[in-house]
Amino acid sequence: MFDFTGKAVLVTGGGAGIGRATAEAFAEAGAKLAIIEIDEGRAADAQAALGEDALVIVGDVTDAGVVAKAAAAIEAKHGGLDVLVNNVGDFLNLAKPFARQNADEIARLYATNLGQVFSVTSAMLPLLKRRGAGSSIVSVSSIEGFRGIPNCAVYSACKAGLLGFTKSLALELAADGIRVNLIAPETTDTPQVPVMAMVSEENAKHMQTWIPLGRFGRPQDMADGILFLASDRAAWITGTALNIDGGALAASGWYRDERGVWTNMPIIKGNGLGF
Repeated sequence: MFDFTGKAVLVTGGGAGIGRATAEAFAEAGAKLAIIEIDEGRAADAQAALGEDALVIVGDVTDAGVVAKAAAAIEAKHGGLDVLVNNVGDFLNLAKPFARQNADEIARLYATNLGQVFSVTSAMLPLLKRRGAGSSIVSVSSIEGFRGIPNCAVYSACKAGLLGFTKSLALELAADGIRVNLIAPETTDTPQVPVMAMVSEENAKHMQTWIPLGRFGRPQDMADGILFLASDRAAWITGTALNIDGGALAASGWYRDERGVWTNMPIIKGNGLGF
């Protein structure tokens, strides 16, 4: 369906989960891949899967030196960049009330979920502009940037901030023919968030009450959306968000269970109301 033959593509966090599925999908569509991956084991595994020609940079995208190294390596190998996928993001297991988060935790959440998107995009913009019209930026936000999420206020704010950045940057780069969009996934079953392993067999039958299309996301769902937004099929789409969430944003929210604990997986009770 998509043809990226000869196109240079960078996927941050390309060693696992959504990033890995996206990198493999671009490779299958003919792209020349570059990824940045923080974990050496995942990086080695991705190199083996993507082939020797793939440029695999091991490092942390919140490190300016790593980002500069990646930009230089891409320039040397490909002379420019056609697609940037800002995939990295993580709530860092810092789910707790905002009043209990300290300055270091807030800074780490910001650096991982928003700050590095600014720095990576800034570093790659000269390479994208070298390619000019037809190049594209796609970032990975979250459904939590479009609704409230208890105990993750900073994470949610960063994901919401990605939307403002995307819309505004799209206007700035429109004259260069560079499109800027994002996807906003609902919870996706990945090594980072193995959600299906967290759902008991007893509660799995209730999944259709949690998500209208009856399941959590898969990495390939997100990869398909990213490839679409980066492709010529989306040539007149910029500054927008593609919600890939099985209808979750349209239908649901967060609930308190009988223990007073917040959940987005309410249990069906006798009244059939789901909470």
